[in-house]
Amino acid sequence: MKPDTTINQLRHFVGQEVVLSGWAYNVRSSGKIVFLLLRDGTGLCQCVVEKNEQTEPFFESAKRTTQESSVTISGLVREEPRAEGGYELAVSGFELLHAAKDYPITPKAHGIDFLMRHRHLWFRSRRQEVILKIRATLTDAIRRFFNDNGYVNIDTPIFSPAAGEGASTLFSVDYFGEPVYLAQTGQLYVEAACMAHRKVYCFGPTFRAEKSKTRRHLTEFWMVEPEIAFAELDDVLAVAEDFIISLRDRVLRDHREHLQFLGRDLAQLERIRKPFVRLRYNDAIELLHSDAAQQLLQRDLEAKNQQITTLEQELAEATEKAKSAAKQWEKDKAAAREIEIREELAELREQVANIPHHVELAKNFQWGKDLGGSDETIISRLHEQPVFCTHYPKQVKAFYMKVNKQDPRLVNNFDLLAPEGFGEIIGGSQREDEYDVLLERIHEEGLPVEPYEWYLDLRRYGSVPHGGFGLGVERTLCWLAGLKHIREAIPYARMMGKIYP
Repeated sequence: MKPDTTINQLRHFVGQEVVLSGWAYNVRSSGKIVFLLLRDGTGLCQCVVEKNEQTEPFFESAKRTTQESSVTISGLVREEPRAEGGYELAVSGFELLHAAKDYPITPKAHGIDFLMRHRHLWFRSRRQEVILKIRATLTDAIRRFFNDNGYVNIDTPIFSPAAGEGASTLFSVDYFGEPVYLAQTGQLYVEAACMAHRKVYCFGPTFRAEKSKTRRHLTEFWMVEPEIAFAELDDVLAVAEDFIISLRDRVLRDHREHLQFLGRDLAQLERIRKPFVRLRYNDAIELLHSDAAQQLLQRDLEAKNQQITTLEQELAEATEKAKSAAKQWEKDKAAAREIEIREELAELREQVANIPHHVELAKNFQWGKDLGGSDETIISRLHEQPVFCTHYPKQVKAFYMKVNKQDPRLVNNFDLLAPEGFGEIIGGSQREDEYDVLLERIHEEGLPVEPYEWYLDLRRYGSVPHGGFGLGVERTLCWLAGLKHIREAIPYARMMGKIYP
């Protein structure tokens, strides 16, 4: 009896007959041979059907198999270095389970809006499959780090009676006639738990009603938030540093080939070392005002304009080829490239239009403002290592952050900026542990005291120095996998104006 197996296990069955079940990723025929590329969720395998006495009963059925039809195929496993995965199947049996008709995502290129509307099917493409596998490893690595280092997982509520961050980004929900909010963070709740367990973390979805359409923003995203009792700012920085190194190491170990498939420069990830750069807010301002920042943006402008010129020429050639090509596959290939080029051009033109604005923002950045996305991009691109940017003005940060003893205008906080322009992936701080100071900060922010009475209890009964941070899974995945847009880093992206499917 032929063993049922999966594509990722074929190396154990060379020279043996096996049975594979999956979906037709691509089918092409050449006379008396059919090449069916099968995917089964673990990999891709070329299945070769040669027309002979044994295959004659199903040869035509295999030849007419449509993209994404489900099939069961049996055959002999052969080593084939030129084939996807290094093995192929010499087919001896074929069963069509379900014939897919007019599958909407063809091998031709499609616009991003079309693909997002068909996200439930886009999962099946090679790129999306690889990205979500890396995400699964990343989330497992996150849990492993904390579980293996003595942290207790605390599940925090999705419904919250008060703001954890800024009130302007709250999603309001009617909770049996009482207004509550979708959680922006689980941090306040894990602060309570760390007073019981010393080291804790929560991991789950969080929500921000930010009316932003940038490549870094989602309205629903996943965040892990550790909280540590008896810890000051430097202690929290050390944990964050070790945490990032462990995530990088795990993803590189388990997904080197997948990262290469995505075009990720592995050398950039491999050069990440401790200690990370530490840059105080005041020093960050000097860097934004520096000649180095202005020259970086000027080089960007010149390079992107040159890219636009090159792509415009390529677009004209692709358009002409799509009209004049003799063979249909050549027309299809040129038409697909047309779509890709138009999307690249639209993105580049938008970036070029924004660069003068980013130049002005950097040049005129004033003390007391929060760092924006373009500022973070400049700072992170000017360093090869991740950057801890610390000690921001308290007026632009959350009420719960510890006021700095040496300079009461500042708080003991940090943002961790990933290199290569990927920007913030972690935000954290030492928390304010003094009752009177925290109460004053709540009043300064104009927040009602009553919803925070339970939070103030943590400062009434055995308060200790403590701190923590939040890491956004999607932004971290974008950095590790080299993704341009955050919408690819989550199975179902929720963005302003995008809720389907």
